[in-house]
Amino acid sequence: MPRPLHVSDEVRALAPGFGYLAVEAHGLTNGPSDDTGSGLLEEAGRRLADRLGGRAPQDDPHIAAWRAAYTAFGCKPSRTRNSAEALARRALADGGLPRINRLVDIYNAISVAHLIPVGGEDLDRIQGGMRLVRATGQERFATAAGGDEVIEHPDAGEVVWCDDEGVTCRRWNWRQGVRTRLTEDSVNALFLLERMAPMTFDELTAAGTELAEALQKACPEARIEVGDVWPR
Repeated sequence: MPRPLHVSDEVRALAPGFGYLAVEAHGLTNGPSDDTGSGLLEEAGRRLADRLGGRAPQDDPHIAAWRAAYTAFGCKPSRTRNSAEALARRALADGGLPRINRLVDIYNAISVAHLIPVGGEDLDRIQGGMRLVRATGQERFATAAGGDEVIEHPDAGEVVWCDDEGVTCRRWNWRQGVRTRLTEDSVNALFLLERMAPMTFDELTAAGTELAEALQKACPEARIEVGDVWPR
């Protein structure tokens, strides 16, 4: 089964409706974006439009719940959007969704189709265990600026995913760091799907199952493991 992740008591108290599902994959074959990924992204955009029925993404109950969680730890959700809302807005815009690489395109498609934050981490670059905590403000976060890698620090009290080396994703699921992101050389990955009530655990499981099936189809030789929803 996928390795366990730890959610701190402070985060549980902040957002009691939070839950996640992890999908772990070994032996993946990544590469440049292809027609399969483009097809998934285009279909995801159509599914999103049908779901919203002309509403803005922030009017969906699931996105509204994420906005409330962001507000609870001091972020302005209209300025710092969770990853699902940010992708949804791009999917509905004239330019459509970006193409990154095969694996990122697949999990972005699942995020948009189900309107749920989905992230992908290179397992070979994660140091120790993954934890969701409220930051002290001293943690290291590797990001890029002007083509160069730079180190930032989260705000004190900010919700972050981190490992033993530092922050892997800031403001819950707003911005992923460059250290653990999936590149065309990645072969082992951890995919994390995150929900807030009122999204049900059955809906979360359906999104995870669809992601696992898409990964298996793209990488037939890979070993894909879907974990249990948390909390059980």
